[in-house]
Amino acid sequence: MMTTANVRSQLEKKLRDAFKEIIDGRSVKRSKHELIFGGVDVSNVFIEELDKKSFVPTTVGGVQCAEGRRVPAFTIEGSSAFFGWVFWEKFTELRLRKLFGSVVRNEKGDWAIQISPGSQKTIYVNSGQALDMDIDHPFEW
Repeated sequence: MMTTANVRSQLEKKLRDAFKEIIDGRSVKRSKHELIFGGVDVSNVFIEELDKKSFVPTTVGGVQCAEGRRVPAFTIEGSSAFFGWVFWEKFTELRLRKLFGSVVRNEKGDWAIQISPGSQKTIYVNSGQALDMDIDHPFEW
């Protein structure tokens, strides 16, 4: 016979498994994900799973990221997780800026969420998963 505790345990396991899929981005597209389950904000559970997947809390300014590389990251806005990258945006040969840019775009096609290195906003990054990118064409991820 299933007890309430067993049902809760199974639901929590399914929730954590779903979060792992989002974080890995293999079978679920990493984008914007609502962190509400059964009417309850479960952001704390998502953050626990980020930690288990080696995503550490920091700021954009605290991320070690070379030009031509991008580092996967999540930011939590209210009860939503947004996936994006920390990278260097190139304006000219002499003008670059490091930022977090969400994969979710706004109506102009720009990053819906942009976080500069001077911001104290917490992001969760996994520097061990940094990838090469074409600094001249960052939209072609």
